This record gives sequence, structure tokens and C-alpha cells, in this order.
Amino acid sequence: MVIARRHPEWLKVRMPGGPNYLELRAVLREGALHTVCEEAHCPNIGECWERRSATFMILGDLCTWRCHYCAVKTGRPLGLDAEEPERLAQTVERLGLRYCVITSVTRDDLPDGGAALFARCIVRVRERLPSCQVEVLIPDLFVKPGALEMVLDAGPAVLNHNIETVERIFRRVRPKGEYRRSLELLRRAAEVAPDVPTKSGLMVGLGEEVDEVLQTMSDLRSVGCQLLTIGQYLRPSAVHVAMQRYYHPDEFAALREEGLRMGFRHVAAGPLVRSSYHADEAGRALHPSTRRDAAT
Repeated sequence: MVIARRHPEWLKVRMPGGPNYLELRAVLREGALHTVCEEAHCPNIGECWERRSATFMILGDLCTWRCHYCAVKTGRPLGLDAEEPERLAQTVERLGLRYCVITSVTRDDLPDGGAALFARCIVRVRERLPSCQVEVLIPDLFVKPGALEMVLDAGPAVLNHNIETVERIFRRVRPKGEYRRSLELLRRAAEVAPDVPTKSGLMVGLGEEVDEVLQTMSDLRSVGCQLLTIGQYLRPSAVHVAMQRYYHPDEFAALREEGLRMGFRHVAAGPLVRSSYHADEAGRALHPSTRRDAAT
């Protein structure tokens, strides 16, 4: 049964529009870059952009998958933008970021799923701004032969792949994905590059039970995942899968404590937490030299 109600107070956010937000938007437009902040209708865009924090989205803005929770546009992409890595690196350098996150749409039209472009982005950012740590949030198409290794060889600071939800309802909300395939990707990443921490994220409120969330967290730990985010699913539109319930902030606090007890190095859990929300804080848990003025 779907529970229809107005968002509770703890989910209210300010409308974006501060000076840093406006400056960052202008810089991103100038660089012809996409962000998942905009494409996925992230509720934290005002806060994050005001602190000069954005998650870059490469490989275009059209996804070849149609996940039932996601607001990113779907369609048939048109080729690759070979200049995108350079423009992204220039923008990171211009903003003086100490930490950045790079994600992408899913591109099953590409033989390597887009791995080569991910790798080039990492390399170009590090060449232009060696002090900047780069986290990558990759799709599960990186199970394609050699794709994951290509990205890990480029030296990201963190390898992130979101499990998204519990196994029982996984295919209902992500029909092209596979729960066990996502776990295998994370296991392989930890095996291939043990010095690169792995990270994953969960949405709650899709109809899962709390014990299923705990089982998913345990599954992630079993494949070596070190960093975790847990946030409230919010329905982007009437055509997306319905939200079943709101989790109270106290429930998120309990999940965070349980995650730390399981052995995660860092757990960000809260109603508005998303996979890249304050990612630099998780980075500092693993790399204490990362400065507080870092941006994601």
C-alpha cells in the first residue's frame, strides 16, 4: 500500500540560488558539462553547489537503461565527446577542487561501457590538479572484460558502485540490473585494486524491510565494501516507482551505527543523503590529509 503524504519537516530544503550556486552553474555551463545533481533532481543541489560541490556526469545525459526510480533521461545516445575529459579537468582546476566525484549515465551501446572515458577523465584531472582526489561512481556495465581494470589502473581515490536496493525488490526497480552482479563488481574491484577503497549506496522507502537492509549491508561488507551511504528514496514523478514510507532520522542513525559495527570505515545515513553527498568526508576517513574545503 502506497502512503501518500506531504514531506515531513526533516525533508524540507531551501530553494537554490546563493552566490556560489550561481557561479558554479555558470562555470559548468561554460564547460558544457552535465551534473547528476541536475539530471537526477537531487534535493541537495542548493546546499552542495553553495559549498562549491558537484558530481560531474560524463558520457552525455541520455541513459540506455530505464531504472524505475531515476529521473535521468533515457534514450539512444549519440557517440562520445572526446573533448569531455579535458573540459572536465579544466573546470576542476578552475574551481580548485581537492575532491571530485565523476559518474555517468549507463551506456550499454559502448563496448567498454564508457570505461576508457572514465579513465581519461581521472588521468586529466590528476595531471591538471595533482592534489585533487577523484572518486568514480560507475555503472555495473563495468563487468565487461577489462573495463573495471581500465578504470582502476587510472588510480581513482575511491571506486563507488551503488547496490541501490535490497535483493527481493531489486529487479522491480532496476529491471536491467542484477543484485549479485553488482556485488561481484565490488568484489572484483577490491580484489584487483585492494588499495582503492570501494563504496556503495542504498535507497530506503521502496518497500523493503529493515532486516533486508541489514542483510544488504552485510552482503556489501562480505565483498570488502568500506564506505556506505543510505538515503531516503523520493519519487521523482508519477511515472516512477512509488515510495512506500518515510524513514525517521532516528532510523537512519540506527542504520549508521549498525554499519559501523559491521566494520564499514564510514557510513553516511540520513533522509537527504545521496551517494555523493559530502563524499569528501568519507574520503577524509580514508585519507586524513584531504582538506575540509574539498568539494565533491
